[in-house]
Formats: sequence, C-alpha cells, structure tokens
Amino acid sequence: EVQLVESGGGLVQPGGSLRLSCAASGFPFSIYTMQWVRQAPGKGLEWVSTINSGGDNTDYADSVKGRFTISRDNAKSTLYLQLNSLKTEDTAMYYCAMYAARGQGTQVTVSS
Repeated sequence: EVQLVESGGGLVQPGGSLRLSCAASGFPFSIYTMQWVRQAPGKGLEWVSTINSGGDNTDYADSVKGRFTISRDNAKSTLYLQLNSLKTEDTAMYYCAMYAARGQGTQVTVSS
C-alpha cells in the first residue's frame, strides 16, 4: 500500500522559511517522479514542483520559482521541499504526490 506522510508545516511570518518532508513507503520510491502540490483555502489543487527519480531534474511553478527547492533522498525514501521567502499567498495545505496518490498533507500558514 502506498503511504505518503508529510510533516514540517507550521505558522511562519512573511519572509520566513520552512522545510517540508514526505516519508514514502509501500512502493519503490527511487524509481518514481515525485511532486509537491498545494491547496489554499477555498481554492483548487495547485501544482508546486516536480523532481525526477534521480533528483537531477526539477521544475517549479512560476509562483514559487527561486524561493522553493525540491529535493529527495532515495536512500531514505524521503522527499523534501525547502520553502524560503514565504509570502502570505503561500498559505495552503501542502501534499506530496506520486501520480494519483497523496498524503494527508501538512499545513503551512504564513502570517504576521
């Protein structure tokens, strides 16, 4: 059974940083492209970033490019998202995803 467990969210002031983690199990993590997506209150799901299986090819939504960094540790079956220079509009539930599978999410709230 595919399991994705996100952690690392919290309340942070504008301009602050957070590091999200996603522990994966139940599938061969190292051969799958992984993604981060988010959902702000009252809005639809928004793609944030993608990383290929080897971790050497990444892509970002324009809204986060230059501020967020996706990475992975295949030995630990863990996906990461470093969030820097956070803005209030980054407030959302953040999910890691492998195709149609998602975790329960971790809440990021950016507020002064």
